[in-house]
Amino acid sequence: MNRVKNKVIVVTGAASGLGLADTRILAREGARVVMTDIDPEAGQAHADDIGATFITQDV
Repeated sequence: MNRVKNKVIVVTGAASGLGLADTRILAREGARVVMTDIDPEAGQAHADDIGATFITQDV
């Protein structure tokens, strides 16, 4: 899946569920992931684990 390698991808709702699953797959495939979610504790913890950037956001 080289289509995402070195691309910056923003995922909303990324602290749980499908958003979190998407971030894990995208990061594993080489994307530079920016995670956003309303839950800063869970979001930052997962971002640290994945190697992503986290931004608290309520959309």
